[in-house]
Amino acid sequence: MYDLASKCSVLLAKDFVHSAFTVILNEETRNSRSLYVEMNQTVITIYPRLKISKMYNLSFTEENCQVLDQSLENSTMNSRQGTNKIEVSDQKGVSVSCDFQYDLCTVTLAGWHHGVSAGLFGTNDNEAGNEWMVPNGSFTDNVKEFTQSWQVNRCSLVQKKEKPCTITAKQNICKVFFEEPHSLLR
Repeated sequence: MYDLASKCSVLLAKDFVHSAFTVILNEETRNSRSLYVEMNQTVITIYPRLKISKMYNLSFTEENCQVLDQSLENSTMNSRQGTNKIEVSDQKGVSVSCDFQYDLCTVTLAGWHHGVSAGLFGTNDNEAGNEWMVPNGSFTDNVKEFTQSWQVNRCSLVQKKEKPCTITAKQNICKVFFEEPHSLLR
């Protein structure tokens, strides 16, 4: 677990063998972030802090934005949105879910995506030794170099001011995520 010190958009995960999916964390204005999810020529951009999303088909020349709970005709992508959660999946075993209440998003890949993806989320091959691979195939143990290597646009890495967390702050975060009765992660 590490903090991103980048003010740039970064590639979280991409299928480099079949191009089945791409997940990018975009830096928006005013320190806001969005999640760009591309599957089967369909894109969903999720804005967790705003609790909204938009969907469009890449085969159209113009952006065809639609409300998320309306499905695109002939789409091979499924989407569901609840009050505090959105889930997007396809028939090929890729699922992206965001819980707005906890500002937490997850990417789940089925077994046939084993070892075909790379990005800040690692290589998805159950090998701990190659998780910090950079795009040229070499490895690093430097967070700054690792993050910078997966940037998808030209910009500089901004040094994040580290504030030491107290033990109680860490404990409170863990309690909210894993101990509260209403938490989905309990």
